[in-house]
Amino acid sequence: MSLSLLGAETLHKTLWYPTILGILVVVAGIALFCGSIYVLLATNLGARLGFLVAFTALMGFMTLLTTLWISTASPLNTLRGRPPSWKVVELVKEQANAKTPAILDVDKVGRKVGETQEADIKAAIDEALIIKEEIPAEGKLPASDNKYAKFSFVTDYKVVQTRKVGGSNPNPFDFEITHKPLYAVVEFCELVPDTTTFGLAPPKNPPCSKSKDAERGFIAMKRDLGSVRVPPMVAFGGSVLLFGLGLLSLHWRERDEQEAAKRTGALTPARVEA
Repeated sequence: MSLSLLGAETLHKTLWYPTILGILVVVAGIALFCGSIYVLLATNLGARLGFLVAFTALMGFMTLLTTLWISTASPLNTLRGRPPSWKVVELVKEQANAKTPAILDVDKVGRKVGETQEADIKAAIDEALIIKEEIPAEGKLPASDNKYAKFSFVTDYKVVQTRKVGGSNPNPFDFEITHKPLYAVVEFCELVPDTTTFGLAPPKNPPCSKSKDAERGFIAMKRDLGSVRVPPMVAFGGSVLLFGLGLLSLHWRERDEQEAAKRTGALTPARVEA
């Protein structure tokens, strides 16, 4: 099993794999599962009515499935959009040189950040400030990946303070729909090289380096609320419309058959109970 996984990881991606092969897998899955149900219905109901029944049932199933996608956090790889994240807006050495109003106003209107949110921001800071090395198997890194990178390891710097500015909790009942932008302003500094003897615990609060060449500054990050539930909602709306269209088509077909039966006199009279 481990050898097969290792072989899959080193397999070079080409136009055949995964693009063409992925398309063929999807087409084969639809043809086998949806097509087999249609063939069974077509042999009993006819080609057109069988297609309407199979199509309407599929859209009804998709309506239920997309409802689950919207209302629950499914662990499966379901249809979803971007998760919420922090995006770097600006990095400056001096607070007065910032172009982002959040950095300039952080001392006046900045608020304390909770522990959970602070850990989330610290992970985003590490992603931005740590230099990423190229992996030969994955090709050359985009220049944007190391745009703000300044340190080789997370132990080379520390966060002095983290404050947040802006943000809101809109109330739909007050016709408030959009959120005010939420910014996090992080002050960081380069640490003095660690000279702790190997095997001993490092200091809990290492001091910042006072060297002129030491890296320090402020970094502003904007909260991206993401779009996790937007694709499922679009899929739900499309499934509901197609499900309703299938039901309407079946209703029209039934009415047409009733009208045709009335014209030919093929309708049997209702039995009258004694």
